[in-house]
Amino acid sequence: MALFYLIRHGEPDYEAVSKIGFYGFGRSFAPLSELGLKQMEEMAEDSRLLDADLIICSPYTRALQTAAIISRKINKEIVVEPELHEWIVDKTNSITSSEEVAMIGKEFQDYKGVYPEGQDMRWESLSSLRERIKRVADKYADYEKVIIVGHGMAFRTLKYIENIAPAEIVECRYERGQEDCEYAFNRGIKFV
Repeated sequence: MALFYLIRHGEPDYEAVSKIGFYGFGRSFAPLSELGLKQMEEMAEDSRLLDADLIICSPYTRALQTAAIISRKINKEIVVEPELHEWIVDKTNSITSSEEVAMIGKEFQDYKGVYPEGQDMRWESLSSLRERIKRVADKYADYEKVIIVGHGMAFRTLKYIENIAPAEIVECRYERGQEDCEYAFNRGIKFV
C-alpha cells in the first residue's frame, strides 16, 4: 500500500491563454499565476514531501510547473503521466468561453457524471475518469510514498475530497484493486 501526497497545482492564469485565443484543450497550456507560483514555493517547503520516492504529474502546464518547483526543492525525479490529466470537459474540443465550461461542468454535476441512457455527452463520464486515474495510481501502488501533482476532479476519484484548494496536499492511502470511493459532487466547484 502506498501513501500518495495528492497535490493540486497552484492557481492557474487562464487569462494568459484566453488572450491569445487558446480555448478548449488550449486551456491546458495555462501557466501558474503569480499567486500560484508563490503558493507552490511555500507548499514545497512541507516536510512530508522530503522522503517521497518520486513525483508523478499531469502533462498540463500548471501541473508541470508545480512539479518542477517541488522537484527543485526536494531533489526528486519527475515522471509525467499523460493519463493523469484533468477531467475532459469537452471531448469535441470546441469550447470557446468560460461560460461554456461552467455550463458543461454543471451538467456533469447534475447527471452525477453518468450519461443519460442512450446518449453520449460532450464531457468525460465519471467512470471513464475514474478508470483512467486508477490506471495511473495502480502503477505506483507498490511504492512507499509518492507525490502526485494534478487536478481536483481527478483526485476525487481516489479519495473522498469535498474540495481541494490550489497548492493543497491531501494524504491518500492507496492499494491496487481497492474499492471505488464516493465521488464528491460539490456545487461549490468553479468550472472556469
